[in-house]
Amino acid sequence: MTDLSQPSLPGALPDKRQVAASFSRAAASYDSVADLQRAVGNRLLEQLPNALEPRQWLDLGSGTGCFSRALQHRFPQASGIAVDIAEGMLQYARTLGGAHYHVAGDAERLPLRDAGVELIFTSLAVQWCSDFRAVLAEAHRALRPGGVLAFASLCVGTLHELRASWQAVDGLVHVNRFRQMADYQRLCAESELQVLSLETRPHVLYYPDLRSLTHELKALGAHNLNPGRPAGLTGRARMQGLLLAYEQFRQAQGLPATYQVVYGVLQKPLLEGE
Repeated sequence: MTDLSQPSLPGALPDKRQVAASFSRAAASYDSVADLQRAVGNRLLEQLPNALEPRQWLDLGSGTGCFSRALQHRFPQASGIAVDIAEGMLQYARTLGGAHYHVAGDAERLPLRDAGVELIFTSLAVQWCSDFRAVLAEAHRALRPGGVLAFASLCVGTLHELRASWQAVDGLVHVNRFRQMADYQRLCAESELQVLSLETRPHVLYYPDLRSLTHELKALGAHNLNPGRPAGLTGRARMQGLLLAYEQFRQAQGLPATYQVVYGVLQKPLLEGE
């Protein structure tokens, strides 16, 4: 089990206890609306080094186990570990196979021994971690020499249409905050891991109306969890203002929701200091 009682940074990322509870509640509905998550995870799989043949892999932030099953299929001789902070997700994933072990844990304090795995795969999970430096340090500790950390995360610019529309209404925090791409670049460069690739790519989804977008975010467990978010129900006048503001972004395909996705592949040197 992991300790999620560490205080969150004021005005920064959400309290991970709330993140864990939100994703646990969303376990049964998650896969039905996870088109972005599947697209991003599949792209991250494509970026794994061709020569990589792990004996043991870790799916970090494993959720419902979609990519635990993909990793098991790609590396059938390897042993897999699924780690997630959401107990509900782990319980759901256990019934579907993929990983050999399902462990409640936190990316900033991995429940793994030193140098135990050759691959850490984490897709759309570490954006919830307030200390990405600790994530990288833990990956370095848990990887064997030559092992690979492959991550996909979100950066500033994600859901900018929704953020701008809310700003036009009341200026409160209605959309989850994310790091700058420059922070990912700096922290990866300062880590003890070698950066093989690091890039950002936009993924744009389209919706017929705003209700479809907000329903999907709730079903994913990824709705607004930030400190400073408004309490209680949103009034009719503010909701109408939001609808009018978001309509300014409408395109022929529908209302866009842009996700700025960071893809990184890093490797632990075979010899320290390389």
